[in-house]
Parts: sequence; structure tokens; C-alpha cells
Amino acid sequence: MNFNYSEEQNLLKDSIAKFISNDYSYETRQKHVAMEKGFNEATWNTFAELGWLCVPFSEDDGGIGGGPVEIMIVMEEFGKGLVVEPFVPSVILSGAAIAAAGSEQQKADLLPAIIDGSQIFSLAFVEPQARFDLYDVKTTASETNGKFTLNGAKSMVIHGGSADTFLVVARTSGEQRDEQGISVFLVPADAKGVVVKSYRTLDGQRAAEVVLDNVEVQASALLGVKDQAYELLQTISDDACLALGAEAVGMMEKLYKETVEYTKERKQFGVPIAIFQALQHRMVDMFTLQQECRSLLFRAVLSHESGAQEYQKNVSALKYAVAVKGQKVAHEAVQIFGGMGMTDEMNVGMYLKRINMINTLFGNGDYHLRRFMAL
Repeated sequence: MNFNYSEEQNLLKDSIAKFISNDYSYETRQKHVAMEKGFNEATWNTFAELGWLCVPFSEDDGGIGGGPVEIMIVMEEFGKGLVVEPFVPSVILSGAAIAAAGSEQQKADLLPAIIDGSQIFSLAFVEPQARFDLYDVKTTASETNGKFTLNGAKSMVIHGGSADTFLVVARTSGEQRDEQGISVFLVPADAKGVVVKSYRTLDGQRAAEVVLDNVEVQASALLGVKDQAYELLQTISDDACLALGAEAVGMMEKLYKETVEYTKERKQFGVPIAIFQALQHRMVDMFTLQQECRSLLFRAVLSHESGAQEYQKNVSALKYAVAVKGQKVAHEAVQIFGGMGMTDEMNVGMYLKRINMINTLFGNGDYHLRRFMAL
């Protein structure tokens, strides 16, 4: 089996790696985090100009027709740079939902704004009581006279504070935990009755709590088929897990490489600590764990077209491995760097925080282990 990238894929990888190396240092990233929106709008526009925001979209929708391999490449490099710009919520989640379920008119109206970076979209699907169950939806959307009225609350809306439009998951029929009866609506962030409370997350990124109080939208705001959104959400969730897994693999690579370099410079008893066999063993373990996760990432990517059940199983295996092995790699790096590895002045501790955040998104390790066993 050929794991080599094509010429176009190598160009994509090299362009992002060069940008991260030259223009996205950890210090720059920290400045972006401190900005009002939690990211740099000029950098986001640069992503659009370089064509990175159009990667996963078909050529008919204005993209380059990239697939899971291209997404893996982008997210690995973004992981190495701890990128905080809203690529996952706007492109991977919202963009994919619109491309998959939107009408021709909705795609024509919305996807160009995502691709050129002029608007930010965010998927509002998490609810406090739901844990990781996508079908547990209390937010309601009642239909009257050709309009829908939405009521409810959403948690952990990624980059919700900077979103122009939310894709709100709401129940249009059935009971709270039914898979049927779930729909998705396009809701402007400035619509009457929408209250957004933005906050910073553990890893320095941004999320928001969103309250919907009698929010009225037109019937044209319905994305896809009424009552039939659960399968769409499941597909988007799996693709997001794949993307986040790739991000984590990129971070794990950066962690073990920077740890090796640090041990060559840090001296103890007059010699570099890299010569101590105990530390060498630990760093080899870090490399091995990263390679194991990379293998699972490749398996998940290659199974993307092999059928839903096999793909879901491989995605859950990847997510579980990242939760366990990713944290192990990050913890080892912090231990070897010492106390300063826990400070925000160094990127090592931030990699650990980001891996911990990834573990909580779209199902933690325990959730995906149970899912893997059930599939």
C-alpha cells in the first residue's frame, strides 16, 4: 500500500508548514489568543487567500475537491502550530454540513462566504444534559405559519462568540432522546432572542454558551430534511474526530521532537541530559506512541470510503488512542522539561492542554472505547 503523498498534497503540506514556521510562532499564537475574538482575522484571511479554507469542498462548490487525506495534512500542520483560527467549526463542521445537506440555493449563498473567510459559521449542537449523545436534544423548533420558533440552550459552541451564523440542532418532533425528529437550522448570531456568552477554554481557544429565546426563522432556514438530521450529525462528528485526531498526531510529533532537542541542550552534572539512558527510553516511548497513533490515523483515513461501520470503528480507535497515548506523550514531555513545561511561556504545556481539550470533544476516550466495542 502506497502511503506517499501526491505532488499536490506535498505542496499543500509544505505551504502550511512554511507558514507555521515563518509566520506562526508560539509567541504569535499567544498574541492571537489575547485578541478580542480569540484569533487573528488577518491570519484567517491569509488562510483563505492561500486556498486552505476551500480544501474539503468539491470543485462544483468552489473548492479543490480535497478529501480525508488533504484534511489530515492540513490538521496535522495546524496541530504543530497550535493554530487557534476557527477552521474546525467553520469549515470542517459547518461547511461540511451545508455542503452535504444544503439546497443548491443555500450552498450558493453560504459556501462562498466560508471559503473566502468573510463569515464564520459554528455548529451549535452540544447540550448540558446530553454528554456525548448527539440524539439527546432538548432545544425545540416549533413550526407555525411557515416559520420555526426555536427555544433552548447550547453549550461549548466552538468560536461561538465570533460566529456570524449558527447551525442550530433542534428537535422538531419526538422525545428528547429519539434519533428521529432532529433538524438543523441556520440562525444569524444577531437574530432577536439569541444570547451569546463567549469564554476562553483551557487551551486558550474560544467557545460560547448560546441561549435561544423564541427565536424566529423562516422555513428556508431549515438545512436538509426536517426530522432527518441525526445521520448528518453522526457523519460530521466522525469527520471532526478524524480531523482532531490528525491535529493531535501533529502535536505529538512536535512534542517528541522538541523534547529530544531540549535534552541535547539541557545539562545536568556537566553533560547533556540526552545521554541518560532512562530519558532515552522515555523519548523512544514517546516516538513509538506517536507512530501508533499515526498508523491508526492512516487506517481511519483509508477506510473513509469503505463503509460507515468500518470507518466509525476506525475513527473511534483513533480517538481512544489519542486520548490515552496523546496524553502520555504530552505528560512525558512536561516531565522532562520540568516545572517550566507547565507554564504558558512554553508551548509544551499548551500542547498538553490542547490534547486534553480534544479528548473532550465529540466523545472522550471512554466513550469511543465503548463505541468501538459495540460496532
